[in-house]
Amino acid sequence: MLDGVRDRVRTGAQRLHRVERRELREFRRWMETTDHLVHLSMLVVVPLLIGLVTALANAVPSLTFLLFPPLASGTYTLFVDPTGKYSSPGRFVAGLTLGAACGLAALWVSQSFLTAPPGPFAVNAVAAGGAVLLTGLVTWPLGIEEPSGYATALLTLLLQPAQRFPYLGSIFLASTFVAVVFTVWRERFYDRRATYLYESTQGDDHVLVPMRGETPGRTALLGARLAAAHDAGKVVLLDLVPDQAVAAAERALLDGEDTDIDPDDGGDEPLDEGLGTRVDALEREAGRIETRAGVPCEVVVAVDDGTPAATTLGTADAVNCDLVVAPYESEHGALTPYLRRLLGGDTDVLVHRSRTERTRWKHVLVSVRRASDVSHNMVDFATRLAGRSGRVAVATCIGARSDRRRAEEMLADLVEPFEGSFETRVARTDIQSFLTETGSQYDLVVIGASQDRSAASRFVSPPTFERLDAVEADVAIVDRN
Repeated sequence: MLDGVRDRVRTGAQRLHRVERRELREFRRWMETTDHLVHLSMLVVVPLLIGLVTALANAVPSLTFLLFPPLASGTYTLFVDPTGKYSSPGRFVAGLTLGAACGLAALWVSQSFLTAPPGPFAVNAVAAGGAVLLTGLVTWPLGIEEPSGYATALLTLLLQPAQRFPYLGSIFLASTFVAVVFTVWRERFYDRRATYLYESTQGDDHVLVPMRGETPGRTALLGARLAAAHDAGKVVLLDLVPDQAVAAAERALLDGEDTDIDPDDGGDEPLDEGLGTRVDALEREAGRIETRAGVPCEVVVAVDDGTPAATTLGTADAVNCDLVVAPYESEHGALTPYLRRLLGGDTDVLVHRSRTERTRWKHVLVSVRRASDVSHNMVDFATRLAGRSGRVAVATCIGARSDRRRAEEMLADLVEPFEGSFETRVARTDIQSFLTETGSQYDLVVIGASQDRSAASRFVSPPTFERLDAVEADVAIVDRN
């Protein structure tokens, strides 16, 4: 009985661990989207900063709470748009500080030449207008306009005499502290978010290539160039054979051992008499990849038990490969069941359709619908293939009434974490027409596998990659699993 309880507890713990890993992975992929990362950082960092500044300010009795509203507003402006016009740390500090100084100057003028309004919190209207005007006149020519600077200018008009100069100094010190934290956050984390958060930039460097289809050699070289972008990259060529006897004989030949081929030894079908020729071809392909891509390449043999996709995915796991790069196969105008099952598996997959004899892809077009972990994966693959001397274009298509500016901002956020030469394109047309017209200008077109669409949606409108027969370029279909 106790053994049964232990087994149930152990099973429950294992399931809980799998759920935790899955949830953490989903959260990490959610964090890859720049908009999500920015808002989460804002929700975490801004309250902590304001709370810390408040705790420090409480130690100085002469400081007033009027310090914090413009500081919180300005801090939000910094973090919510880290690369925007108002996200300059210098502008932030100077704008807030000069705003407070202009408010003090306007207050001095109003008290010297104008009658003070009655009431402890009453403010002279002329002083208020003068504070805003003076702030604009000072910050505009200097190029340090800061929205929260106008708030500090107006709030100084409510200060008691003993609080005015401490307020100016506290604005400078508090804003400098916030600016330093923001600079560290942006340079050490936000600008490097691809390294810290994007799984594709750290993985997808061990590539398995099933040697099947019409162009396995070109596909293997594409996979090798993806792997070569990482120091730990490697390529594994997979040969699927019909039974154990063939597999044993082929493994022996690959290991350089002599083998006596018995056509009736343990297999349902006779062994391939051209096995030696096939092994020689695989070894030549592995040598070509190592020479041209500069990445280690090995050959493995697996037995196809009637479910080649499951065998491929199982082999990828067994040889520690995190990306499967498979040649394109079609059946009645759609992907073959083999490729569909690969795309539905637990390993990242890239399906390569070769249209030319091309073995280098320096000009790459990436077509995206929205910012997502798959989009980051596609851009990462494009930069690996293009290299330092290549060019990557990232494009999206919008409808007649869609927001072009929002699409442009999405593309800018998408490419900003990556290094390389980029152009972004927003086309007011449908994706099929756009790729048909422009695809021939590039060596490779990279698109997503649309795995997030419902079955009804896919039935009404087939995936884009099934409608690209007219595109005169190589095509890569990417899916993250």
